[in-house]
Amino acid sequence: MRIAESELIINSDGSAFHIHLRPEELADIVILVGDPGRVDMIGYYLSDVEFRHANREFVSTTGRFNGKRLTAISTGIGTDNCDIVMTELDALANVDLQTREVKKNHRELTVLRIGTTGAIQEDIPIGSAIFSHYSIGCDGLLNWYEDREKITDLDMEEAFMKHTGWDKHLPAPYFVKASDDLIKRFEDCSVKGMTISAPGFYGPQGRVVRLGLAMPDMLEKFESFRYGEYRITNFEMEGSAVAGLAKQLGHKAGTICCAIANRYLKNSDPDYKAMVRNLIEVSLDRLTR
Repeated sequence: MRIAESELIINSDGSAFHIHLRPEELADIVILVGDPGRVDMIGYYLSDVEFRHANREFVSTTGRFNGKRLTAISTGIGTDNCDIVMTELDALANVDLQTREVKKNHRELTVLRIGTTGAIQEDIPIGSAIFSHYSIGCDGLLNWYEDREKITDLDMEEAFMKHTGWDKHLPAPYFVKASDDLIKRFEDCSVKGMTISAPGFYGPQGRVVRLGLAMPDMLEKFESFRYGEYRITNFEMEGSAVAGLAKQLGHKAGTICCAIANRYLKNSDPDYKAMVRNLIEVSLDRLTR
């Protein structure tokens, strides 16, 4: 089936509409970061850098680390931006942009999001690396796609909604597990995470400035939720879209974040760049071993 020009827009230079990457520029290993500045931070460690593209919040580069080719790209903030980036990355890998038809041979990408986060458990100190074994989408994004229930944990969702008394006006949450391969690569250097992906920084993460919350006790409910060996460990804003769309599209994906705040202890460290740089170094090594 041919994909119409209105559904997948291609720039005149053959690049994807938003991210401005061409198919031949995309490596099989992809690192996603929210902050465009972190692409240059990753680029510092790469050899044989091929290019640096920038369009809006989407900055990208491709180079080599430990001899392996990888692409780094920024998504900006939010799962809506990750919907754009993940869809266009998959199109570059699995759609013939000349014929506008899906390729017969599927190309699998390995996608790791590296970010910052706020922990919600007392025993997770600032500076901890948290790998999201499960991402909890409180954003509603995956609910717009068919068959989302085939790649989510419905029992976890039901237990979570019952425990929290989930407000009927909020998007139905979805639980997606990260790639087992990526979990194994990082399990000895990270906290086992079950991570809330929130659709905002303030109210959706339980922060009160001038507006009250629809679920005033949400932080306490999240902190006390348990499901088997898992507990909710942290907040961030992109991982659920990355995990969910990757799984539906046939890619490996995961999210690892550096804790720069602890919501339970009500402390934070705004001078966190050194911690992020260390996490990037560890992640580059684990991805290219």
